[in-house]
Amino acid sequence: MSVVCLTWETIHLHGEAWISHHRLRHRLFVDRLGWAVPSYRGIEHDQFDTPTARYLLSVDDAGQTQGMLRLLPTTEPYMLQRLWPEMARGSLPASAAVWEATRFGCDPSLDPRTRRRVVNEILCATQEFGVQHGLKGFLVVMPVRLLKFVVARAGYDVRLLGGERMLGKLPAVAAWLDVSPEILCRVRQRCAIPDPVLPADLSAAA
Repeated sequence: MSVVCLTWETIHLHGEAWISHHRLRHRLFVDRLGWAVPSYRGIEHDQFDTPTARYLLSVDDAGQTQGMLRLLPTTEPYMLQRLWPEMARGSLPASAAVWEATRFGCDPSLDPRTRRRVVNEILCATQEFGVQHGLKGFLVVMPVRLLKFVVARAGYDVRLLGGERMLGKLPAVAAWLDVSPEILCRVRQRCAIPDPVLPADLSAAA
């Protein structure tokens, strides 16, 4: 099991990871959560799957995606800005130092121990990406329970940007997640993952 950072230019290097991540998105967000998002033959996709996106994928030994997160620079169109701007008070950023983190999920068919490991590695990888690229923070829109009991509990500093609204079957909220080497250290400690999960230099993929 490993975490990879995919771009449109590197999809071909990782076998089934790319397409299996879109299938996992369909199982999670369409079948399970009831989101009204585009899909085709069991594959979920949307207008933000563009060459500017980066994908942090936890891939098993057979090359199948077990967990995932999509990252979008706020210098390009992003979900909170285009779909739900009313979920955040005040103006929204358009900065190379702020990215949006979306489509966070893990295969629910995994055993509990593996599922925790996959989720923790994605959370560590997200902070690592932010620190490596000098980011100030991430914007997120996600279910309240996930934000509170998974992301915040893992050591992230979370600041809510507005009130709750229903997205599919669950109440969701927009939030800001800080990025810093100190937070990365705390997340690694709480997730019991002391070593980096991403390559030391992702400049070629950014």
